[in-house]
Amino acid sequence: MTCCTPATTIVSADAFRPSTPSAEEFRLASRSIGDGILQTEISVPSIHCGGCINKIERGLAKLDGVQNVRVNLSNKRLVLRWLDHETPPDAIGELKRLGYDGHVFDPTATPDGELPRMLRALAVAAFASMNIMSLSVSVWAGAEGSTRNILHWICASIALPALIYSGRVFFQSAWRALRHGQTNMEVPISIGISAAFALSVYDTYHGYEHAYFDAATSLVFFLLIGRTLDYVMRERTRTAVKGLAQLSPRGALTIGADGEYEYLPLKEIRPGTRLLIAAGERVPADCEVERGISEIDFSLVTGESAPRQVESGAALHAGTLNITGSLVVVATAVAEDSFLAEMIGLMEAAESGKSVYQRIADRASRLYAPAVHLTSLLSFVSWMIFQGDVHQAATVAIAVLIITCPCALGLAVPMVQVMAARRLFESRVMVKDGSAMERLNEIDTVVFDKTGTLTLGQMRVTNIGEIDGWALSAAAELASHSRHPSAQALHAAAPHVKSHPRFHFDQVQEFPGLGLEGISQGKVYRLGRAACGRNEDGGQIPAETVFSCDGRKLASFVFTDRIRPGAHSLVEKLRHAGIVMEIISGDSEPAVREIADQLGISNYTAGILPSGKLERIQMLAKQGRKVLMVGDGLNDAPALMAAHISMAPATAADVGRNNADFVFLQDSLETVFVAYRIARDAAKLIRQNFVIAIGYNVVALPVAILGHATPFVAAIAMSLSSIVVVANALRLKGEPMQGKTKPLGFKLRSRGVAK
Repeated sequence: MTCCTPATTIVSADAFRPSTPSAEEFRLASRSIGDGILQTEISVPSIHCGGCINKIERGLAKLDGVQNVRVNLSNKRLVLRWLDHETPPDAIGELKRLGYDGHVFDPTATPDGELPRMLRALAVAAFASMNIMSLSVSVWAGAEGSTRNILHWICASIALPALIYSGRVFFQSAWRALRHGQTNMEVPISIGISAAFALSVYDTYHGYEHAYFDAATSLVFFLLIGRTLDYVMRERTRTAVKGLAQLSPRGALTIGADGEYEYLPLKEIRPGTRLLIAAGERVPADCEVERGISEIDFSLVTGESAPRQVESGAALHAGTLNITGSLVVVATAVAEDSFLAEMIGLMEAAESGKSVYQRIADRASRLYAPAVHLTSLLSFVSWMIFQGDVHQAATVAIAVLIITCPCALGLAVPMVQVMAARRLFESRVMVKDGSAMERLNEIDTVVFDKTGTLTLGQMRVTNIGEIDGWALSAAAELASHSRHPSAQALHAAAPHVKSHPRFHFDQVQEFPGLGLEGISQGKVYRLGRAACGRNEDGGQIPAETVFSCDGRKLASFVFTDRIRPGAHSLVEKLRHAGIVMEIISGDSEPAVREIADQLGISNYTAGILPSGKLERIQMLAKQGRKVLMVGDGLNDAPALMAAHISMAPATAADVGRNNADFVFLQDSLETVFVAYRIARDAAKLIRQNFVIAIGYNVVALPVAILGHATPFVAAIAMSLSSIVVVANALRLKGEPMQGKTKPLGFKLRSRGVAK
């Protein structure tokens, strides 16, 4: 298997961590994700390419009880999901058998200083290359005899320590692979470097005119340039993730049953824990306000710079900033399951997907190293047969070995994927799976939900004055059990009713797309459509939103909403790109028609149940359409799953976010087209990189086999091809957004960040 993505394998502090943990320690380091499955994060500092990823994922997937393995190259970690049996899988031991050091991930671990070590190795290689080049100029200018030999020996004395120090990046990795019966990209590179140096020493000793110390040092120098560039780009992506992680404090002040205050670490906060969030502090976990009024900076979630006022009953997401007043809140989720943790997970997963292009590159890379060695050997044998000159045959074989290293092919996909993930992150878009970017590039149809998607979902009850106070209070209490925008708007209207006591329901059930049903004192109350909970045939459903008791209408509500910013611009851009659009909504026909007319979307369907949305998506798929579904609600979840690709706003219901491939973190719908543009441009760059990598080998290999490329020329050509691929990937740009939104940067307010 071939390792192709530039990175370093310099031994770090991670390599000296404790060895295999006990089964109990491994279990304690894991967390349950439901359905009897545990998830463990393992740090693997010695991985550095797509080949490593394939080897590890295939190896660990064979262990008993393992359900899923996903490796992230940027943070050099893998996520292992396994069945909660009595004995955990021996993942650390299997990693060692595969040739990789691993340990259970520790989020408090200090950085390993990998970049400084890479820069030092690069500096030494640069110093050696420049000085050997300078000395070689005299040889090229015509120095002969003892003068030439002295210059060659001086070059050898410079090259040897430089290759030992800087070349260990390749030698250690190659030795690790060979020791475990494997091969990787560093094997032909290490052989090429060593052979070029050995041949140069031989030539110098026997007085040959040319030596290739410059080839060996230049090869190391240029390869380290590519690896450093790759590391820096991946580190920038990791820095963005670290910035998100810094938005969460280390702990919070809890309020006990006796009213006593106690500071608890974040991992000890459980649902139901009461917390005190002072002004200037960030919310540690998803929670609900119990008491207090304050302004909250929701820019992490919505992108809006303007703070929002919150009071009792408001939901807060982890990472948002409390600005003005103190709040007493109740945690609704552990930190690992919070909105912020979900965003961090999405960001880390963005570059881990396996697109068709990546799978092609992986298959090619697995065959490449053996092919390189075989080609070099055949070149040596052929030159020996036809010319009989061992020295010339060895020189050609070394040049072939160096010039055919698959660096550019290995970089073709992952570098673009890293850049695409970063551009999406900068545009406030989170990606659940790297392969989703490829599917987004293929779309020809976009299906929108209405409420909460094309509109902001910030509903307002317009006929409060016509509703009986008791009915409004009871309906608002029932509405508090739903996250539907209309229900939340109705619940928000309850503070206006002061003269009626709080209504209590013994049992509440929500019917997606229909409404709520609650039982109180033996009576059945329904809030939603007139046929709430009953009409399942998909026929015409009355448009009014009603509150009823045992089938008797108590009140009828009228809501208004406004179009989401950027909706008009998105529709125009999609239409210009030749993409068909339609609206599928469960709302009334007049409400859907009004939005469709305002946006200029001719295809729309109203009064659709969740099953109807799913059927429409499936029908489009049968017609050969590649559908992007953009929705936000509980009733959109089946359609989001069935679509070719799906997107949801960060304000969507949890089930909507979980089933979407993309989550956008701001109100503007222009983000949808930005994501499409980035995915489209990334696909173009990947295809270009494949053409560059394959074209290079088609041209360079025959030149080397025919003996027209010295080891020095081969080193320069191979290294430059890798750098060209990296530079091409760096051309990927995002798209500026219209309007003012707060960027997802991390120049954080000092009062809100835990140090």
